[in-house]
Amino acid sequence: MTDTVKPMNFLQQLIKADLDAGKHAKVVTRFPPEPNGYLHIGHAKSICLNFGLAEEFGGECNLRFDDTNPAKEEQQYIDAIKEDVTWLGYRWAGDVRYASSYFDTLYEWAIHLIQSGHAYVCDLSPDEAREYRGTLKHTGKNSPYRERSAEENQALFEKMKAGEFDEGACVLRAKIDMANGNINMRDPILYRIRKQLHHQTGDKWCIYPNYDFAHGQEDAIEGVTHSICTLEFADHRPLYNWLIEHLPVPSQPKQYEFGRLNLNYTVTSKRKLKQLVDEEHVDGWDDPRMPTIAGYRRRGYTPGALRKFCEMIGVSKSDGVVDVAMLEHAIRDDLDKNAPRAMCVLRPLKVILTNYPEDKTELLNAPGHPQRDDLPARTLPFGREIFIDEDDFREEANKKYKRLVIGKRVRLRSAYIIEADKAVKNEAGEIIAVEARIIENTVGNDPEDGIKAKGVIQWVAAHDHATFEVRLYDRLFNDPSPDSGDKNFLDFINPESLTVLPSCVGEKGLLNAASTAAYQFEREGYFCRDSHAETLVFNRTISLRDSWNGGN
Repeated sequence: MTDTVKPMNFLQQLIKADLDAGKHAKVVTRFPPEPNGYLHIGHAKSICLNFGLAEEFGGECNLRFDDTNPAKEEQQYIDAIKEDVTWLGYRWAGDVRYASSYFDTLYEWAIHLIQSGHAYVCDLSPDEAREYRGTLKHTGKNSPYRERSAEENQALFEKMKAGEFDEGACVLRAKIDMANGNINMRDPILYRIRKQLHHQTGDKWCIYPNYDFAHGQEDAIEGVTHSICTLEFADHRPLYNWLIEHLPVPSQPKQYEFGRLNLNYTVTSKRKLKQLVDEEHVDGWDDPRMPTIAGYRRRGYTPGALRKFCEMIGVSKSDGVVDVAMLEHAIRDDLDKNAPRAMCVLRPLKVILTNYPEDKTELLNAPGHPQRDDLPARTLPFGREIFIDEDDFREEANKKYKRLVIGKRVRLRSAYIIEADKAVKNEAGEIIAVEARIIENTVGNDPEDGIKAKGVIQWVAAHDHATFEVRLYDRLFNDPSPDSGDKNFLDFINPESLTVLPSCVGEKGLLNAASTAAYQFEREGYFCRDSHAETLVFNRTISLRDSWNGGN
C-alpha cells in the first residue's frame, strides 16, 4: 500500500465485499433525518458518510424525512435540512422522500401483522406499559390484551384509524417476546394515536407509525441496500430484522452501525439545542455559536472544511469524543489556503503622521493572498491620518512588545515604517490619538540608517475606509463536557462566547463583500459577512490560533 492510498473503513470493506459477491447491482444508501430541528455536526458526519459511500461505489443516496411525529415536526426544518445537504455539496437521488408518503402501505402492513397474529391492540396506560415491560434485570410480562383475536384487533385498529379513541387510550404493539433480553423486542409499539395535523398529510391520519416500525419498511420500499445508522440503533437491529422477516416487503435491506460523532465543548442533543433556542440563550438555530450546520455556515465555516474534518476523524464501530480543536484546525487550514486578505481595525485609535502632507494621498498595493496569484491584489489608500488598533500602541513597553511604542518604529503592513513621538490625551488622561512620523522611502524597504521596525501592524486610512460591526464569536461552552452526568449544561455557557464591536473600520473593498464571503483580517483571524444582518456586519469565524490551548 502506498502512502497516498488510505485503508478502507469497515463500511467500505463491507460494501465492496457485497458488490464483489454479486449481492447488489447498485449500492443504495439513505440519509433519514426527522424534521424536528436543525441538523448539527453529528448529522454532518452521517451526511458525508451516506452520500460519500454512494458516490464512491457509483450508487445513489436518498434524502428521506422520517416524519412520523407531527407534534414536533415543521416545514421550516425540512427546508433547512435540504439546504444543509445541498450546501455540503451533495445531491440526493430523485425527489425528496417522506415516511408520510408510505403511510398507506405501512397501514396495510400493520393489518398484515394483525392478521398473521403478530400484532395486537393494547389498552394498557403508559404507566402500566412501563411496569409490564420489565427492566434490564427483570423480564417483562404479557399484557392482558395480548391474546385478543385477529378479528378483534383489526376492528380495534380500524377504530383507532377512524379517530374513535382518545390519544393514549390504546396502541398497536408487535407480538414478539416479553421475556427477551433486548427490551426493544418486548412487544414494541408500532402505532400511536396522535390527533394532530401533519405538515404533509394534513388531517388524513390520526394514527402514526413508530419510528422503529417505519424505518426498515421505508428502506425496503426504496430498495436501500445498506441502512447505515449510528451506534445507538444497534439494539434496535433485531427488531429491524424481525419486521423485515414478517412483512411482505419488496427488498431485504440490512442495517449497519457506526460510532456517532461527539465533540468536546459541544452539546448536540436536539432537545437541548431546542432549549437553547426557546429560552433565547442563543439567537435561533442558526446562531453562529450553535453546532448546527446552519450556524456553522453563518459563522463562516466552509463545506470543504466540514467534509475534510469528517474524513479526518474516520469511521469506527465505537463511540468516542473528538477534540473540537480538530474541527477548528480543519477550518483554519481551509481558510488559510482560500480566504483573501484584508485589513481591519477592531478598536480604532487615530494616528496623525505629522511629517506627511495634509493634502496628499496615495494608493499602495497589497497582495490578495500571500501564496495565491489568482486572488486579485488590493489597492490601499494612504493619507496623513490612519487608524491602528488601540492594542497596538503603548507609551512604554518591554522588549517583548513588538508593536508601536513612543520612540520606537513599527511597519504598517504593505506601507511605511513609522515612529511614534507623542500620545495625545483628553482631560481624563485617556489616549485619543498618537502623533508619529513616517520614515521616508520605506514602502517595502527598511530604512537606510539600519534601524529596522520591531513589528508589523495593520492599519486603515482615516479618509477612505469602511465602517461596520464585528461580532467576535467563541465556543458556546467553557466546559469540555457540559452535559455529562448530572450537569446542567446551561451552567457552562461561556459568558464571552459573543463580543460585539459596533464601530470597526476596514478596507473600503469590504463594502462589496458578498454574503458569507470569507476573509482573513490580517493579524486578527478569519471573518465572514453575516448573511442575516441588514447592515454591514462581519462574524469572526475563528481566531488565527487556538487560544484554548495556550495559543498553540
